[in-house]
Amino acid sequence: MANLKEIRNRIASVSSTMQITSAMKMVSAAKLKKAQDAITAMRPYADKLTELLQSLSASLDADSGSTYADNRPVNKVLVVAITSNRGLCGAFNTNVLKQCASLEENTYAGKQLDFVAIGKKANDILSKKHNVISNHSEVFDNLTFENVALIAEELMLLFREGTYDKIEIVYNKFKNAATQIVMTEQFLPIIPVEGAESNNSDYIFEPSKIEIVEQLIPKSLKTQLYKGIRDSFASEHGARMTAMHKATDNATELRDQLKLTYNKARQAAITNEILEIVGGAEALNN
Repeated sequence: MANLKEIRNRIASVSSTMQITSAMKMVSAAKLKKAQDAITAMRPYADKLTELLQSLSASLDADSGSTYADNRPVNKVLVVAITSNRGLCGAFNTNVLKQCASLEENTYAGKQLDFVAIGKKANDILSKKHNVISNHSEVFDNLTFENVALIAEELMLLFREGTYDKIEIVYNKFKNAATQIVMTEQFLPIIPVEGAESNNSDYIFEPSKIEIVEQLIPKSLKTQLYKGIRDSFASEHGARMTAMHKATDNATELRDQLKLTYNKARQAAITNEILEIVGGAEALNN
């Protein structure tokens, strides 16, 4: 059994860790509320904008000839991996990286697969074995639509120029503080909805359907990427809050066990001292 000093040092160490994890949990809980409110308020707008684009997308090829709807043979694929800049958030980052590995090994096996990292963790891991063409970890320092729009414009340019035939986004979708769903969404080309064109027959488009669609596409793509990053940002704080809550509970349980061990060791030491005193007194009497 460890001596009393070693057990006391372990109790102090675990207690210190417990205070840190508890503080991190409270910080993440405070940040989560703000991030959750932001993504909850944004989703209806983003979904409606996507729905509006999809309702017009059936006529993209025929009328507008939009390059963003150009379904080319897929040989070169770009995956946008959205993770966090920091760890201590459970399997949050690992799940995204596993999905990226699955895309490489299964969905796009034998094709050229490159990455754009949004988040330091994605860049650190993916750059070891894959071609990461750009890293935008700094976007989380000032997460605004304008900053994300610059990244979206970069992706749109790569698709227009034919550098990549398909662009996918992999991120964690926020469901609640304890649940994040790994999503893989096609960013480009735009997926037209079959039968959507017939739903537009009762509408008059002004100035024209082509002009509306051409203005709507870039805005919709920027919004889609911004929503994905916002979802990931809220999911990160939820995952970290949950992970720190579990870590605090585990530290509390370990501290209680160490205290019990300490008390048993202390009781044994006191018993031994009493026995030694009694034994010495008996020896003097004899």
